[in-house]
Amino acid sequence: MKVLSFFVMVLSLTTSFVFSQSNSFIPGKQWKDTDGVHINAHGGGVIYDNGTYYWYGEYKTSGRSGNTSLQGISCYSSKDLYNWENEGIVLKVENDLNSEITKGCIIERPKVVFNKKTGKYIMWFHLELKNQGYNAARAAVAVSDSPKGPFVYKKSFRPNKGVWPMDFDDKFKSASIGENRLKSWTPEWLEAIKNGMLVRRDFDKGQMSRDMTVFVDDNDKAYLIHSSEDNLTLHISELTDDYLDFTEKWTRVAPAGHNEAPAIFKKNGIYYMITSGCTGWDPNEARSFRSKSIWGPWESLGNPCVGRDAELTFYSQSTYILPVQGKIDQFIFMADRWKPDNPIDGSYIWLPIKFDKEKPVLNWLGTWNLDVF
Repeated sequence: MKVLSFFVMVLSLTTSFVFSQSNSFIPGKQWKDTDGVHINAHGGGVIYDNGTYYWYGEYKTSGRSGNTSLQGISCYSSKDLYNWENEGIVLKVENDLNSEITKGCIIERPKVVFNKKTGKYIMWFHLELKNQGYNAARAAVAVSDSPKGPFVYKKSFRPNKGVWPMDFDDKFKSASIGENRLKSWTPEWLEAIKNGMLVRRDFDKGQMSRDMTVFVDDNDKAYLIHSSEDNLTLHISELTDDYLDFTEKWTRVAPAGHNEAPAIFKKNGIYYMITSGCTGWDPNEARSFRSKSIWGPWESLGNPCVGRDAELTFYSQSTYILPVQGKIDQFIFMADRWKPDNPIDGSYIWLPIKFDKEKPVLNWLGTWNLDVF
């Protein structure tokens, strides 16, 4: 009986450890799900649906190969944002070598939104075709009847093929003399980028789409915000009413500004965006912008981070900005600490967004909870 009692006690302690409830966020530390396993949902986004939050992200594996997609897109669910249950892989990569999402492709930054008109859950993500590095630069879409999936892959795009951006000056629709001989990063080259040199280059095949997010406005209009033009310029592309295609209405943000990792939210009728610079897997200084219209003009607000390691965005990179349910105009900044040598170990930085003179501010907090709002 003593032996049996000992094993019951051990089992009880193990169970209480695995399922111990959390009531705070600890940025940068290992974040375990309700099974006691570090959450595997990188570069992700969150939606709120019928009382439950759903967190979608890249499912990473160990070793350098883990930066390619060997499983697919994962999903976790939560009632309180602290404790997350693993819902499994909701978009699986395929074994068919002819599939665009065959095992070993690159799938990044999945974002899911709900379409009220169709009743469907729409997932957009950045797709790179297998063995092509980052040359494909495509936006891809999948659909599900449930936030828990499974999501069915539809297709991928080079957005806005054969369409000029809004308010694009006619004089820039033709190449300037000698622009193909300009040396990269010279003032003349940067000016040519601003004037649409790479827009013209990709006009017939469609614009690039790498780091991206999806934003649904108050009127249910949805937009893909994506890094384009070799990551030199952000594009905002309006989606069709079913969120499955593009309306051919699009604009450029901060041409030649070299922004990626866009995350966007709206507060008091003003649109705000937080981005990063482009330094590969290495962290850099975040940037922030605001605009009275989704179409701009977008005003630069500088680095929203303050304090120690602010110049490195606390060793992280933005991925999504989450509105907190039940808290009016309160938002959580979501970011990743990448571990390219062993991607499965990547951790998460979640911080509350504060405001100072209508500018978003991110202060480092070693631990915090929703009471800060």
